[in-house]
Amino acid sequence: MTDDELHATGMTTRREVLGDAHVERAVAATTPFTEPFQQFITRSAWGQVWSRPGLDRRTRSALTLALLTALGCEGELPMHVRAARRHGLTPEEIAEVLLHAGVYAGVPRANAAFAIAQRTLDGDADPA
Repeated sequence: MTDDELHATGMTTRREVLGDAHVERAVAATTPFTEPFQQFITRSAWGQVWSRPGLDRRTRSALTLALLTALGCEGELPMHVRAARRHGLTPEEIAEVLLHAGVYAGVPRANAAFAIAQRTLDGDADPA
């Protein structure tokens, strides 16, 4: 695929995973300084990895929640909790992912992730 094709695929996938509103905010906030990074994640993360056929999006969402928890990437958790709901994960399944991550990544990280996920779930009645 060309860079343009990867970008187009990435934008489609990014919108499907995160929702149009989130992507529109990210695009609107892009500056000349952040543009190379936005291009990179759109092509690489969304156009190449999230678009692969090897795992369904539900599984990718669960993995993403576990990895964000393990790495302490708390700023990314709310949008990926919403994405997980969009991909059919129930609040109970999200809790199981976070609990499982706590065993391997540590209780403090899982505790923080549970708090963030709870606030996100409480604020988002509709996963779309």
